[in-house]
Amino acid sequence: MSFEGSTLVDWTAFTQARSLLGAGFVRILGYFREDGVKSVASIEAAMRSGSAAAMVLPAHTLKGESRQFGAEPLADLAEVIEGIARDCVETHDTPEEAMEHVARLRPLFEATLALLEREANPIVERRPVVNAGVGGFGRRPGQFGRA
Repeated sequence: MSFEGSTLVDWTAFTQARSLLGAGFVRILGYFREDGVKSVASIEAAMRSGSAAAMVLPAHTLKGESRQFGAEPLADLAEVIEGIARDCVETHDTPEEAMEHVARLRPLFEATLALLEREANPIVERRPVVNAGVGGFGRRPGQFGRA
């Protein structure tokens, strides 16, 4: 499944999380980054070792934390991996079925995190600059004197 051209973040949920978390938002987003990096690495390591049981908790963690920030495609992918891993634990099977999902996890996590961090950065200009430098500070382009 390709996410190109689709939305990686539910911006309404993101805005709600930002409002609810207030001043702690950037710090909590930093925890998401740290936990997410660890979770993705743990899931990949569990896949390499064929351990479904070792995949369950990091996938579950990534799913929940992703939903908190409105990262629905990432949460959905983590949920699929978690479901496969749980089924494999129940049936005492190895998680080969999760391979294609795990292969998509890191690029999706990195793309989603980049969007979240860009939006959370207070220094980033969010409005497009039209005719920058034309008209001077506080003036519309082509306007002279008082507005």
